[in-house]
Parts: sequence; C-alpha cells; structure tokens
Amino acid sequence: MAIARRRIDLEQGRAALAAWQTAVGQETETGTPPSRTVLATAVRYSLEELTARAPGNSVEVRVPPFGVTQCVEGPRHTRGTPPNVIECDAATWLAMVTGRLAWSAAVDAGRVAASGLRADLSELLPLF
Repeated sequence: MAIARRRIDLEQGRAALAAWQTAVGQETETGTPPSRTVLATAVRYSLEELTARAPGNSVEVRVPPFGVTQCVEGPRHTRGTPPNVIECDAATWLAMVTGRLAWSAAVDAGRVAASGLRADLSELLPLF
C-alpha cells in the first residue's frame, strides 16, 4: 500500500492544532474563535494523520470546506458516492481528534453524519 503524501508540514500542523486548542480554551473567556487559517491547517493536518494511521480507501471523511480524505482498509470504490461516508464540521472534527468529544457522543448528538457499515471511527479517535 502506498504511503499517503503529506501536504501540511508536520510542525505547522502541530502548531495549528495547538493554536486551535488554545483558542478554543480561551474562546469561552474572550468570545474570539480560532482564525480560519488555523482551523483549515489543523483540519487538514489531522485528516492527513488519520490517513497515515489508517491507510485505505473504504471510508471517506469529509470536513467541509477544509478537506476530505479516504482511509481504512477495505473495498475500494471507484465511481460516485462512496458507500462509507463520514461528514462533520471543523469544530466537531477537531474536538473528536483531540479527545474533547467522544465519537459516540458526537454521533448521538447529530454532529456527525455517518453512513455505511464501515463508517465508524471510534477505534481510531482521538488521534492526539
């Protein structure tokens, strides 16, 4: 299996994720959300990390408008909408990958749309 090529520098990705965590911690005090650049870099970095840890093409993870990746070993789709799709907003995604929000809690709250038999990342999250 080919190793996924990273587009986000590891140090820049880690820095963006740390900046997001700091901003989220301070957001309740100051009301200032993380910048769009920090959000985009942190999402893209974490999607790349997911693919590195669970390579494959059977599940598509979408975090619009910032990124999409395919991961998890299994049957590969070649046309149309993949059979296993996970989609959520950036704040939910980053909360799950950092352990601030459990996969099951996000799904139960309707913050994650997951369709397909393999559309379950509970064994892979949190990443950090």
